[in-house]
Amino acid sequence: MLEARNLSKRYRNKLALDNLNLNVSAGEIFCLLGANGAGKTTTINLFLNFVQPSGGQALVGDIDVAADPVGAKRHLAYIPETVMLYGGLSGLENLAYFATLALGEKRPKDELLELLVQAGLTPDAALQRVSGYSKGMRQKVGIAIAAAKNAKALLLDEPTSGLDPQAANEFSRLLEQMRSRGAAILMTTHDLFLAKQTGTRVGIMRQGSLVSTLSTDDVGHADLERIYLDIFEPRRAA
Repeated sequence: MLEARNLSKRYRNKLALDNLNLNVSAGEIFCLLGANGAGKTTTINLFLNFVQPSGGQALVGDIDVAADPVGAKRHLAYIPETVMLYGGLSGLENLAYFATLALGEKRPKDELLELLVQAGLTPDAALQRVSGYSKGMRQKVGIAIAAAKNAKALLLDEPTSGLDPQAANEFSRLLEQMRSRGAAILMTTHDLFLAKQTGTRVGIMRQGSLVSTLSTDDVGHADLERIYLDIFEPRRAA
């Protein structure tokens, strides 16, 4: 559902992404790990058409994002580190607004309220102004927007950064719900525990290249940490 074919991005003299080849299928959560500047966010931005590729293709289904960005975005939902919502509106009003923008038609409020409840908000909280929401509550509205849109693919850029452990665990549960519905999910994170707990596959990026891809069924938390550290802090020869 999400595919990068020799995808590259250069900013002047800096190669931010170097011939990335990646495929995320329906019902899969692929977590991109790596230090700052490894190319994780650049990858997300290329799938969103926020920046243009220097080479290769970013595909959503069979749609080339650069050639048909509007068509590609019909199938996408994006949840950044901080979900931007209208503070003067309630969670339900925000959901109704963004769902209408995405679908071109209004959905019944009771259906939208049910989506917010499924995302973990109480009915009372859904009717409160978003200006009083915690970051975790905002992320739940973001999940509800993706569900309302029936997005086939989710792009998430450090979505659990700054969340407490309980909120991060709740968010992982919501992603599992989206995965079980057949969504293809590509998520960047610095959190190795989250990647192991939530992902079906993990990719480790370094200096714009995908240097390792692992199935989370094949590695434990300690194994993943060791592999990650070996990539970024290789042991010196004795």
